[in-house]
Amino acid sequence: MPLPRSRLTALSLAVLAAAAIMAPATADARPVPPGQRGTLLSARPLTGAAALPTAARNWYVTYVSEGASGRPVTVSGVVSVPASPPPPGGWPVISWAHGTTGTADVCAPSADTAGGPAHGYLASVNPTLDAWVAHGFAVVRTDYEGLGTPGGHPYLNGRSAADSVIDMVRAARRVDPHIGRDWFAAGHSQGGHAALFSAAATGERGDVRLRGAIAIAPGGWGYSQTVAYLQAMPGAKDALAFLPTILFGAAAADPAITPEELVTDGVKPLLDAARTGCMDQVRAVAADTSVSSVFRPGADTATLTGYLRAQEPVGLKVRVPTLVAQGTADVLVPKQTTDLMVADLCAGAAKVTYRTYAGADHRASVAASFDDALAFARTILAGGTPASTC
Repeated sequence: MPLPRSRLTALSLAVLAAAAIMAPATADARPVPPGQRGTLLSARPLTGAAALPTAARNWYVTYVSEGASGRPVTVSGVVSVPASPPPPGGWPVISWAHGTTGTADVCAPSADTAGGPAHGYLASVNPTLDAWVAHGFAVVRTDYEGLGTPGGHPYLNGRSAADSVIDMVRAARRVDPHIGRDWFAAGHSQGGHAALFSAAATGERGDVRLRGAIAIAPGGWGYSQTVAYLQAMPGAKDALAFLPTILFGAAAADPAITPEELVTDGVKPLLDAARTGCMDQVRAVAADTSVSSVFRPGADTATLTGYLRAQEPVGLKVRVPTLVAQGTADVLVPKQTTDLMVADLCAGAAKVTYRTYAGADHRASVAASFDDALAFARTILAGGTPASTC
């Protein structure tokens, strides 16, 4: 029986609005140089908008990770280290997983410029990341598989995202030997989903030690309701703007999914915009798009829906203390969906600390939760265990 429209709206918009518009897979991706996961491929000094101003040094790096296909991939990112002397064992690490940016290489956070297409979101988050550096943490920021590097970006693919986040820490320790083993997976929106999957990953190497996770307005709950929502609400502009993210992301991980074969002709300009533009450009196209149906009659949406269901953060067994932060005024990832996610984590015997922030919207939740996140990390590093709210 179809879900009521109100529930479709609550569940699906949480997913759609947490998206970053991602690119389709490419068949001509360059081969990855041989090396184990976390191998550092390149490093160079970084300045400009993508650098954190409080950091003593910032580097743009590329490294080896494992993609959604299970094969090696090149991933890019940024490493920022404090000016303060490292403590015994090295600086603890925040491995940051970003939220909404875009699909083209210019939308990768490491490629950010003042006034660039993804700068609005990144400029709202980077002051909080800089605050982590000012408090003595090394901050490392993956771009994710396929964003800024060859190949498609498998949006909200839990395995790929977790590998990129984990291997970013391992690569960073090869850039600066003063970066320690202890690290926290942290992220916002799409990155909150990545932080949770990182906390549940079991294949972490012994040279790094995950101590906790911080998931801010985490996306992905109800992901498999995407098709049903758009079938019921084909005129939903916000949902249409995020659709290329979901289609291209799924196609990057599963070549059996072909976005152009799924959608009606009226939706294809959105796909074109997402191939070269960032979120603002796709939103502009969506604002002028009016369709009576999103998916072609007879289109194989079952394969797509099955893939999306496999990426939902349902039944995750997170293995470290986890802080979940949520703004009460968030209309992109609504509080009620995060409530459901936290209840599911607690049912799996996770040690979850759930904090909400009155009046904070989607972006504001990052800064609003910083004091709690810092206290959470410091408690763990001091040998304590944060109080669980489960």
